[in-house]
Amino acid sequence: MNLRRVVITGMGVLSPIGNNITEFWDGLSEGRSGASVITGFDTTKYKTKIACELKNFDPLNYFDRKDVKRYDRFTQFALVAAEDAIKDSGLTNDGINLERVGVVFSSGIGGLKMIEEEYKYYYSGDGTPRFNPFFIPKIISDIAAGHISMKYGYRGPNFAPVAACASSTIALIEAMQFIQLGKADVIIAGGAEAAILEGGIGGFSSMKALSERNEDPATASRPYDKDRDGFVMGEGAGALVVEAYEHAVARGAKIYAEVVGSGLSADAYHLTAPHPDGLGAKIVMKEALREAGLQPSDVDYINTHGTSTPLGDNSELKAIIDVFGDDAYKLNISSSKSMTGHLLGAAGAVEAIVCVLAMQQSLVPPTINHFTADPEIDAKLNLTPNQAQKREIRAALSNTFGFGGHNAALLIKKLN
Repeated sequence: MNLRRVVITGMGVLSPIGNNITEFWDGLSEGRSGASVITGFDTTKYKTKIACELKNFDPLNYFDRKDVKRYDRFTQFALVAAEDAIKDSGLTNDGINLERVGVVFSSGIGGLKMIEEEYKYYYSGDGTPRFNPFFIPKIISDIAAGHISMKYGYRGPNFAPVAACASSTIALIEAMQFIQLGKADVIIAGGAEAAILEGGIGGFSSMKALSERNEDPATASRPYDKDRDGFVMGEGAGALVVEAYEHAVARGAKIYAEVVGSGLSADAYHLTAPHPDGLGAKIVMKEALREAGLQPSDVDYINTHGTSTPLGDNSELKAIIDVFGDDAYKLNISSSKSMTGHLLGAAGAVEAIVCVLAMQQSLVPPTINHFTADPEIDAKLNLTPNQAQKREIRAALSNTFGFGGHNAALLIKKLN
């Protein structure tokens, strides 16, 4: 089959270190932490009191009051990031077949805020089932994709893959495949998450997944550091305009990068823990390379899943060494989660944007908060500790893994 080439022509982001692409890149290149004490609710009785919240985000700056009531917070994030990506791409409805423009936009958790609010209201009352008529439409994970399509009139493929923290990488993979197969010309792909709430923090904390370094939030997310104690939750959204190469060229769009390879797998091992040898991670990286027709030596940068958990960080690096062999020591490896925290279902899209920006700027963002080397991690690996490093990046790999053993990898490269 003659598959079409797929490119990225637009990007938008809301993140704990910047509410647009320029601010986001400044935060990444400067190695700025987005972590602080949680302001959204009273954490007095919580073991974890820190997170990477969005700063200076007021939905009324983007939506009228009526719409704010209709959108859960994660959908607000999705709509803002998608609008920025569409504007960045120069995509308009003029001369475009809207039946061939789709939206694949995911969330790992969906409308948790609305769930919490409605059940608090219900259980504080007399038991009469009075629920907001927007309750169901606000909580379902696919609703962000639906709202984006309705806003712009896009009538192509429209859905939300849900695979925990791998969700938005899979959204990008689905977008790539739809375009390769000729089922769409353009797809707005990405993910959004808004789970820094009582239930989100409490639930992950009860699993011992979150850092409890409350006294120093800025250094709490420390992937690969010997003293890491869990991840710091983030929130936000990433959106990318994924487009057929010939379609982008025909409308004179700027092209950031080409999407060339992907991999999907399951650990088939444990509910929350990764396979200790990174078996599923190996599968997706090998498959992404095979699909792209690239050799390990062709890849210059890996943005790792790198959540700052004791088990996860080590297993991923073992997998990288296994897949890349001696070339693993020539790579730059970094975890942007050291700055943004873990955006759960939005992580993959945001980190794909990190890869594109790093490629554009010839600069690898650092893994900040690397203070003490972990003796179980191969010291020859370049983890890009604490400072960004200049490097020409021909191809970059983005890894994301989720609870349930879901693994996904996306490989992008400079356009030839």
